[in-house]
Amino acid sequence: MEDQTRREQASPAVRKRVQDSFDRQGLMSHLGARLAHIGPGRVRIVLPSRPEVTQQHGYVHAGATSAIADSAGGYAALTLFDEDSDVLTVEYKINLLAPAAGDHLEAIGTVLRPGRTLTVCGLEVYGVQGDGTRKLVANGQQTLIRVNRSAE
Repeated sequence: MEDQTRREQASPAVRKRVQDSFDRQGLMSHLGARLAHIGPGRVRIVLPSRPEVTQQHGYVHAGATSAIADSAGGYAALTLFDEDSDVLTVEYKINLLAPAAGDHLEAIGTVLRPGRTLTVCGLEVYGVQGDGTRKLVANGQQTLIRVNRSAE
């Protein structure tokens, strides 16, 4: 049975806040990543495989793989915070399980334990082929801190 949180959408206000924040990230734009799903406590980011994000063997670089995982977890946490809060990564660990190959990568951040100050997220990154075949290429865990949103 499919986990309902995989399809549940965050409120329009939360989706807008997350998308606006994502759009301000120079690295995600530089990599060509995009938000694919924003749900309560769960965010998916897609990164198309292209030469600019690969390493010398043609696989998506571990830095790009890690960056989308980190952002997916951070935004998953942000979906559960009030509008006056923001998020910063305190630490994360990622295990690279297989070469990051596919037509695109999909990073999924899922809140495992929300907190008033610290939030813990699980991170998964899949290599996805054109036919939809998915292979887990990385997984990890992340700790985030809630901070007061700075005046913009």
